[in-house]
Amino acid sequence: MEGDQEEKLLIKEKTSEEESSLVNKVWEESKLMWTVAAPAIFTRFSSFGVTIISQAYVGHIGSRELAAFALVFTVLIRFANGILLGMASALSTICGQAFGAKEFDMMGVYLQRSWIVLFSTAFCLLPLFLFTSPILKLLGQDENIAEVAETISLWSIPILFSFIVSFTTQTFLQSQSRNTIIAFLAAFSLITHVSLSWLLTMNFKLGIPGAMLSTILASWIPNIGQVIFITCGWCSDTWKGLSFLAFKDLWPVVKLSLSSGVMLCLELWYNTILVLLTGNLNDAEVQIDALSICLNISGWEMMISLGFMAAASVRVANELGKGSSKAAKFSILVSVLTSLAIGFFLFLFFLLLREKLAYIFTSNEEVANAVADLSPLLAISILLNSVQPVLSGVAIGAGWQSSVAYVNIGCYYVIGIPVGMVLGEILHLQVKGIWIGMLFGTFIQTLLLIIITYKTNWDDQVIIARHRVNRWSKESADPERITSNN
Repeated sequence: MEGDQEEKLLIKEKTSEEESSLVNKVWEESKLMWTVAAPAIFTRFSSFGVTIISQAYVGHIGSRELAAFALVFTVLIRFANGILLGMASALSTICGQAFGAKEFDMMGVYLQRSWIVLFSTAFCLLPLFLFTSPILKLLGQDENIAEVAETISLWSIPILFSFIVSFTTQTFLQSQSRNTIIAFLAAFSLITHVSLSWLLTMNFKLGIPGAMLSTILASWIPNIGQVIFITCGWCSDTWKGLSFLAFKDLWPVVKLSLSSGVMLCLELWYNTILVLLTGNLNDAEVQIDALSICLNISGWEMMISLGFMAAASVRVANELGKGSSKAAKFSILVSVLTSLAIGFFLFLFFLLLREKLAYIFTSNEEVANAVADLSPLLAISILLNSVQPVLSGVAIGAGWQSSVAYVNIGCYYVIGIPVGMVLGEILHLQVKGIWIGMLFGTFIQTLLLIIITYKTNWDDQVIIARHRVNRWSKESADPERITSNN
């Protein structure tokens, strides 16, 4: 009997130690995750807040201006944002894994290469902003709204180029878990934007030019601060100055950037197509206004998920670079479950509020009622968005962008959009039917990403990451290397 009791006590002590060890592991991983996620979430809230503040002021100018602003920022800006953010995420893979492997010297060169690739891409996107009106008319949008949208799009060109510096410098700093400066600059930018928007739009009555000028300044203020922080001594280990090596071996960066851009662009442009399809329905102005409000509310929650996406990509890339597959898997689990818990709380919150939030953006009762009708779909969208971006962050950290791009094409554009068009136009469910179909595509995509992540051999991913870091470091260190080998 005494032996049995001693054995039971030993089992209890062992179980207690394991539970304590698990709690400590979760706590330590959570601290590492939140070191990246918290500033990233705050920064994205601030950046998204700049757009929301601009939209709020434009909405008080007129409903046509609000619809035009919604079209530009949910179609053109979201499209450009998706491409540039996606291409910048290639830098997250490279810098994150290099930092984990302690290959600090090359990180500044990777940043410069990303600048070259992204600025070239931005110039290719310029025609979309220069010829907005005919493009929107060709897509079936209202002519009066399209004319106002062209004015807004021309003012948006400096914002397009601000994305490049913003995304790349933030990624560079996040890979090193140096995020405090990013959050500080974002907060300063947001405060400045609130003051300038009121001054230029409401006080001086400058209308759309006033709102857009304030948005441009708010977009560039953090960029200038981040570049100064990186280049003036605060990142001495990872920034060694401008280098001609930035112009060498660009093709591997281009390939990874393109696959990254396709992956995230397909995700971010998904909601854009929802807006475009809505523009072809009856009573388009009210439908677009209501849907844009719902998407902006969803966008607020998406900023949290994108913060976790950044954290997941950094943690996975760092751990793969260090050679720890177990730590990479554990970081995935903690990130996904934390984001899901927050998403479930917000799911309930927005399901209960319904049309009440609509009055922040508009005083039109018809638009508010339309928002109330879409609220259940908004809540479901928020729940799905709490998981899917985090899994995309895992893909970025591991360098799976090409594979996930194919998943996105199948789930979003082969399943989601066709189902949505059938429900919306053939079964006459209007915008609700389109959104239901597209949410179904997102659900399928999320399931596939979960399966892919679960079945991945993470020991193999460590080998792949080490090979990538070693190959790129050796290639770049050889000044006589001929790039045609890639």
